[in-house]
Amino acid sequence: MWGMSDTPPESPESAGSPDFDAMTRDIAEVPAVEVLVTVAVNLMSAAAVKLGLTEEGDKYKDLDEARKLVHALAGLLDASATEISSFHAAPLRDGLKSLQLAFREASLVPDEPGQGPGEKYTGPVFG
Repeated sequence: MWGMSDTPPESPESAGSPDFDAMTRDIAEVPAVEVLVTVAVNLMSAAAVKLGLTEEGDKYKDLDEARKLVHALAGLLDASATEISSFHAAPLRDGLKSLQLAFREASLVPDEPGQGPGEKYTGPVFG
């Protein structure tokens, strides 16, 4: 018995589907700190693109999207502060601050101190 459908897992229909068992094993071997750092770096990279800080410049600039990403990054770093070592956390916090400052500079009407993206978690960010 194979579950709800009577199609065995090795059927031609499933030949192109991902191997979820292998993916689960792979993710099970990754330490939580590495997952957190990877997610943080991905958020930082996406925020940098949305802030226009890449070689493409303003091509992908979208401050509304950047605000969401920076805010999510700040929340992640705040929530995981006790779980990741300062070895990992310090450069991530520095990157977050740089993104927050870049956001402030890119805004036509800058947020009040303490009201910028992620400042709910980090406190006011000043240059």
